[in-house]
Amino acid sequence: MAWVAALCFLLVFTGVPIAFALGLGGTLGVWLAGIPLPVIITRFFGGVDSFVFIAMPFYILAAEIMNRSGITERLIRLTALATGRFSGGTAYTNVGTSILFAGISGAAIADASALGRFFMNVMPKEGYSRPYSAAVTAASSIIGPIIPPSGLAIIMAAVTGLSIVDLFVAGIIPGLMLGGACLLVILITALTSGLPKSVITVNRDQIGRLLFEGVLVAALPVIIVGGMVTGAFTATEGGGIAVFVAALLGLVVLRSMTLRDLWDAVKVSGRMTAAIYLLVAAASILSYALNLLGIGAMVTAVAPYFEGSPTLFLFGVMLLMLVLGMFIDIGAALIIFVPLVMPTILQLGIDPVQAALVVMLTLAMGLITPPFGVVLFILMKIGDVKMGPLVRAILPFVLAELAVIVLLVLFPPLTTWLPDLLN
Repeated sequence: MAWVAALCFLLVFTGVPIAFALGLGGTLGVWLAGIPLPVIITRFFGGVDSFVFIAMPFYILAAEIMNRSGITERLIRLTALATGRFSGGTAYTNVGTSILFAGISGAAIADASALGRFFMNVMPKEGYSRPYSAAVTAASSIIGPIIPPSGLAIIMAAVTGLSIVDLFVAGIIPGLMLGGACLLVILITALTSGLPKSVITVNRDQIGRLLFEGVLVAALPVIIVGGMVTGAFTATEGGGIAVFVAALLGLVVLRSMTLRDLWDAVKVSGRMTAAIYLLVAAASILSYALNLLGIGAMVTAVAPYFEGSPTLFLFGVMLLMLVLGMFIDIGAALIIFVPLVMPTILQLGIDPVQAALVVMLTLAMGLITPPFGVVLFILMKIGDVKMGPLVRAILPFVLAELAVIVLLVLFPPLTTWLPDLLN
C-alpha cells in the first residue's frame, strides 16, 4: 500500500497529470494484489458507468452558458443594491454574488475565475489590499460546490448511492452558513480596522431591470431543485431543463450571447466533462486497488473503538479529509476515500447525508489552503498576488469556515432537517 501511495505522490510532484498518476498508482496496486491486469479496463469504464453521471455535462453546460451571457456583472450590480452603502460594501458584494453565482456554477473554480476578474480589478482601486481582495474572493468561492446544483454532490451521489435530491437540498443551509461566516469576518474587519466604501453604482432607472434579471437567474436553481423534490423530473432531466432555460435567457431574454457563443460553451463544457470523467475513471482504479490491499478492512477495524462516540469518528473523518484536500484533487479524494469510510459511518449510526456534507465541505477547504489550493493559484495569477500574503489574508476566513464544519458535525439537523422535511 505504501508503494502505491509513494508512486502516486511521486508522479504528481513530477508534473504528471493527476488522472494519469492515480491510474498508474492503481495499476501498481492491482498488480501487487495479484489480480489480472485486464481487470483494470473493467474498473476504468465501471468508474463512470453510473446514471447519475449523465447529469454532470448538462449542469456544466448550463453554467458555461450563464457565464457567457454576461450574467456575472448583473449579479454583482444586483448584490451591490443591498450592500454597497456599508463600509466594506464591495467585500460584502463579493460574498453575496458568490452565493447567487453558486446556484449557477456549482464549482469553486468557475466562481473564482468569473468573479475574480471583476473584483481583483475593482477592490484594489477602492483601497483594499490585493491579498485581501483575493482572500475574500477565494473564501467565498467554495460556496459554489455546496449550494445546489452542485457538481460535487453529483459525484458524491454516484459514489455512495445517496439521493442526489437529498444532497442538493442538504447543501442549502451549510452553503448559506459558509457565506454568513465570510460576511462575519468582513464585518469584524470593518469594525476593527475599517474598510472602504463601495464605488459600484446603480442608476435608478436600472434597478427594475436588475431585479427582473436577478429573479430570472435565481429561478434556475429553484426550478431544478423544486422539480426534483416534487418528482416532476430526475436530476438528469433537470440538467437538460437547466441548459434549455440558460440558453433561452442568454439568446432571447437577455440577448447577451450569440449562437457562436453557445457553440463555444458546448465545446468548453465537452472538454471539462471529459477531464472530469477521466479523473473519475482513474480514481476508481486506485480506490479498487486500495480495497484489494486491505485499507477498507483497516478502516472498518477501528469502528469498535468509536461505538460510544460516533461524533468523535466524524471529527476524525473531517481531519482526514482536510489533510487529503490539501494534497489531492477534491473529486479524486472523494471517489477514492469516501467508499472506504462510509461503511464505518453507517455502522456507527451516523446519518450518511450529514457525513456526506461534512466530507464535501472539508474537501472543498483544500481548494483554498496551501500547498496545492487550486483556487489560490487562480487568484494569484488573476490578481498578481504572492502566496505568502494571500495565505495570511485568507487565514481568518479559513478559521471561520472550519467553525462552520465543526457546527455541522456537532448539530446534524443543520444538514438533515431540510431533506427530512421533504421526505
